[in-house]
Amino acid sequence: MTNVLSIVSYPFLPAKMGGQKGIALFYKYFGQKVNLTCAGVKENNQQFAENYTLVKLFGKSGLRYINLFYFFPLRKIIKENKIEWLLLEHPYYGWLALLLKYFCKVKLIAKSHNIEALRFKSVGKWWWGILWHYERLVFKNADLAFFITEEDRRFAMDNYKLSYKKCFVITYGTERAAAPDEGAIKTARETIKQLYQLNDEKIFLFNGTLSYPPNLDAVKVITSIINETLLGSKTFKYKIIICGKGLPAAINNLEAYTGKNIIYAGFVEDIDVYFKAADVFLNPVIEGGGIKTKLVEALGQNLNVVTTQSGAIGVPQETTGNKMKIIKDGDWAAFAATLLTGFEPQQTSFAFFEHFYWGNIAGKAEVILEADEKESSKPI
Repeated sequence: MTNVLSIVSYPFLPAKMGGQKGIALFYKYFGQKVNLTCAGVKENNQQFAENYTLVKLFGKSGLRYINLFYFFPLRKIIKENKIEWLLLEHPYYGWLALLLKYFCKVKLIAKSHNIEALRFKSVGKWWWGILWHYERLVFKNADLAFFITEEDRRFAMDNYKLSYKKCFVITYGTERAAAPDEGAIKTARETIKQLYQLNDEKIFLFNGTLSYPPNLDAVKVITSIINETLLGSKTFKYKIIICGKGLPAAINNLEAYTGKNIIYAGFVEDIDVYFKAADVFLNPVIEGGGIKTKLVEALGQNLNVVTTQSGAIGVPQETTGNKMKIIKDGDWAAFAATLLTGFEPQQTSFAFFEHFYWGNIAGKAEVILEADEKESSKPI
């Protein structure tokens, strides 16, 4: 098996948010295909590392990003484990990965969760241009580049001038290989109905880390625009459940919307129950970049989705059929009207799970490494 060392510069175990799950679940399945060692921060909880070896190396101080001395323990890991590939999550430790690549004679995979520079530009960070040049440098010097969406892959090829031969889409996924059965959906729905004392209302769901500006903006759109439109239909029965932690104290007044069909559930331990119980997932996100992980999770649980165009990036419509309805960014009247219209009964398709099942995603990554190794071994 191929020997791989990954570098993750922030806590991701236990995985609760989308970005953390994107690493933990990929490693869970990728670790079945290769011999995987992960160098991570000391805050990670070892018991959640499945199918790979976790080395708790980096401290919690922000100075860890410029600590040259991490080179030496990483070099030792590379030598002792006969590492062939170095997998870098995000570009921040790019300088360290490049040092290891050239001094330890390993190949480098730069793995992107989104184009970081554009993400920070979208939320108004002045230094995004500096990050753009640094990110470009890391990707240009990597042997392979993994992007989470086709859109990101094309952006990098066009703007970072990367060869298409080294750029691949390794997307976010779901652990489900098929939609949940009707019994599981019915049980989940009864659980949520009892918990919030619901009857025959339609259940609309939004979930996300609410301290993240794009998600917070989406909540504001739901409460102040979409919900106000729905309230205008006097005969339409519904509830909107909003899940997620980190709601800023300055606007922590979602409880005030209780009489307006809004339920603020806060952070919930098992979001899958909510996905199964809901009728429609709301995704009015128009910023942030990358794939919206909650969209993949919702579709994997057989949930219908109404989303903006920006929010649907990375989820090919040919894999979703009529389960996902895409609305032009900012057209909130059409968004609300689609909720009032409803969906025809339909299961999430086989094509969706073929594309987004983590086992298939990890298998694709394995094949890419094997193909590169075979190409490199050919006589010149």
